[in-house]
Amino acid sequence: MRNILVLCTGNSCRSQMAHGYLNHFQKKLANIYSAGIETHGLNPKAVEIMKEDKVDISHHTSNHVDEYQGIEWDYIITVCDHAKEHCPYIPSKNAKRMHQNFMDPSKVKGTEKEIQEAFRATRDEIKAFCHDFVREELMD
Repeated sequence: MRNILVLCTGNSCRSQMAHGYLNHFQKKLANIYSAGIETHGLNPKAVEIMKEDKVDISHHTSNHVDEYQGIEWDYIITVCDHAKEHCPYIPSKNAKRMHQNFMDPSKVKGTEKEIQEAFRATRDEIKAFCHDFVREELMD
């Protein structure tokens, strides 16, 4: 069983969405973990927008990357530039490191509808990325 770490700044939104979709698209091919270089708690808007797509992340927790020391990673995926630039060194002999920056919808200012649309747009980009990742990396 492969181990996949999805890393973001606060492990509240983008990494949580990716965690949810990676679990959704793969059939017990990997253990999925998500973490942040900080912990900001689970973003309720992320939970809501994922529920719209029938993926429940309400049980997820916001974890710090240090909590996963000792796990041998097969993949480390950063989903924001800040995490990629500020991530502490994560020792792993064979980890394939990947990066895909997604806009942080929690930073969007505007009406409730504009904010919801930002979350939806980021969710849909993450969904497509995770779908392709599972198909191209895990289903070999």
